[in-house]
Amino acid sequence: MSARKRVALVGAGTMGGHHARVIAQSPDAELALLIDPREAVGAAMAERFGATWRPELPELSGIDAVVVAAATEAHYDIATTVLRQDVALLVEKPVADSLGRTEEIISLADERDLPFMCGLLERYNPAIMTARDIMTDPLHITAARHSPYAPRIRTGVAWDLLVHDVDLAIGLVGAPPLGAEARLGHFHPESLADAEDVAETILEFPGGALAHISASRIGQRKIRQLSIYERERLIEVDLLRRDVTVYHHVSENSVDEGLGYRQQTVIEIPELVSSQEPLTTQFARFLDVIDGRVDAARERASFLPAHRVIDQVIARRPSPVA
Repeated sequence: MSARKRVALVGAGTMGGHHARVIAQSPDAELALLIDPREAVGAAMAERFGATWRPELPELSGIDAVVVAAATEAHYDIATTVLRQDVALLVEKPVADSLGRTEEIISLADERDLPFMCGLLERYNPAIMTARDIMTDPLHITAARHSPYAPRIRTGVAWDLLVHDVDLAIGLVGAPPLGAEARLGHFHPESLADAEDVAETILEFPGGALAHISASRIGQRKIRQLSIYERERLIEVDLLRRDVTVYHHVSENSVDEGLGYRQQTVIEIPELVSSQEPLTTQFARFLDVIDGRVDAARERASFLPAHRVIDQVIARRPSPVA
């Protein structure tokens, strides 16, 4: 059995706190360092989870892996520093603040053949894992990820929300899309000029499969829903409730009186393949990549397609009306 991995965590914000808890609870890892420039916040979190606080990323001798939950604009410098010391890296999404920098980071991990993951957490949602396990031939995918407005999030919905379902659609179909059509809406007066509030995207895949993905931050309730249409089945996933429902239409007949119709549909509710918290499942997979139980090259390559789609989406600009 391999020794427990010594892990450094960068970032003591909300997401950093979740990562710290998961790492500290893992039987296969220990939270050795917590890096955050704010001493009051960083030192308190480090003490809580039995780690050593540092204001800046130190030399990583004796550290087996780094998890980055810092601001997106800091990802590039942190990631390249970690990878150049030949240390495994898990970085929150997006990998960096531009596609070019994202590709550079993953290329550096490729050159050094290092374990690398991006925190596209919905991959490990038990409902998604169950749907992936039972589906056979997805032809049409629809997804809605809507939220109330959050002033603290300054980026647009493409990187904040849409990227999750784009990544899921690519993973479910099993291939990158041939192209992406997108429309962006800018509605909220507090949003930055280049930060979209709504993104409607259609992806076309090899073989003809389609995905329609909607992201919005002007909703009045949180929605996380995804549907997978096969020729003979519909698989509906609620990612918030973490449940899956399968529908199979049997028949549709006119009622004797001619006043309507009778529809018969078989409904199945499969047992979830896991009840584990997605962040715990993700971290366990990261350890599997480090130990060689998951192919590191294939894992690295899996994160680029969704980033490339989002880059296409945010490049979309409204066309002037003639």
